[in-house]
Amino acid sequence: MAAALDGMRVLDMTQYEAGTSGTQALAWLGADVVKIERPGSGDPGRVVRTGQDHAPYFLTWNSNKRSVCIDLAAPEGRDIFLKLVPHYDVFVENYGPGVIEKLDIGYDVLAAINPRIIYARLKGFGTTGPYAGFKSFDMIAQAMGGGFSVTGEPDGPPMRPGPTVGDAGTGVQLALAITAAYVQQQRTGRGQEIDLAMYEAYTYYMRTQLSLAEAAGGDRPAPRHGNAGGSPTDLYPCKPFGPNDWAYIMVVTTRMWDTLCITIDRPDLLADPRFARGRLRNANREALYEEVAKWTRAHTKREVFQILGAAGVPCGYNADTTDYWTDPHMQERGLIETVRHAEAGDIDLLRFPPLMSESHVPIEAAPLLGAHTAEVLAADLGLDAAEIRDLEQRGVLASPDVPEGAEMEPDPQAAR
Repeated sequence: MAAALDGMRVLDMTQYEAGTSGTQALAWLGADVVKIERPGSGDPGRVVRTGQDHAPYFLTWNSNKRSVCIDLAAPEGRDIFLKLVPHYDVFVENYGPGVIEKLDIGYDVLAAINPRIIYARLKGFGTTGPYAGFKSFDMIAQAMGGGFSVTGEPDGPPMRPGPTVGDAGTGVQLALAITAAYVQQQRTGRGQEIDLAMYEAYTYYMRTQLSLAEAAGGDRPAPRHGNAGGSPTDLYPCKPFGPNDWAYIMVVTTRMWDTLCITIDRPDLLADPRFARGRLRNANREALYEEVAKWTRAHTKREVFQILGAAGVPCGYNADTTDYWTDPHMQERGLIETVRHAEAGDIDLLRFPPLMSESHVPIEAAPLLGAHTAEVLAADLGLDAAEIRDLEQRGVLASPDVPEGAEMEPDPQAAR
């Protein structure tokens, strides 16, 4: 079966998560993604929290890519890179401000070599504007984008959201923009430059909050709501009462309220005057919460989810990161795949969520540093083994079987 993006070739100069998540999405859809890394260190995401080349963080965001090690700071390395450019449709980077300019591989340089090139840049604040020179990470984008301001309890401080939406949420938009530009390139024969700011990308996920604030008058910021909605919508405790033994129940219609009361065997709540109307349920929120919690405390979070979900009451159990691997729904739909990594052994990875009937790309483990240097340069540039060995010995290139000489340390310029 052919993959959707068969034929698209991507030069990937991304690191950590925002850019790498975008290029990984392209790889999962069938693009040939060649990750250009520095000899000796590579993507600093390789060593996050472990100090090893195959950190789980790196394996998570770099499957289905090939790794080529070129020292772009060396004139010979830069020349090799520029010779690769005509063989590719897309170039992607998310280095810190000024790094690409210092290497002199900007859009004008690459477009002069390959007018069809799609040149995508992902930065914390974009390439123009008063903040363009500022560095950023996921948490900075989430704070600046407004995510902190609407997260947490109403009477508490702003709170950092847990998922890395600032990074991976921007990466998905990057992949979409590149795919759209590729379709246009196929139609017109021309490439283009894509400039994406994490700060701006995050606002896409804030639009519902903006609309609710505007509907309320627009003169005050959207508030923090905590876990509660219109009562009895809330997060409820479940046995055995561990830190993640909770279920979220959401009731938004009269029918759902009726069904909830019947399903938890509390029809008396329907006749209770304190809960007869939505405004009364909100006014007596604490009393109603305790009545529902009596039932949830007698069940596990998955039991609550199964019982209420089957009855037609929207409910979700509070899944933690260990629940993914044992959830029967995820198992049946094949969300989890086991792949073999050359150094890490068998690892479980989550596939790309969309299921496409006419496109399927098996997950491949993230590459070892420089694993495909010889393969790519031989195929694209016709370099023979002796030429590659000579360049490796002089430090211009690197492959896994060549001593690296330098320990892997995070790049001080790695912030986007």
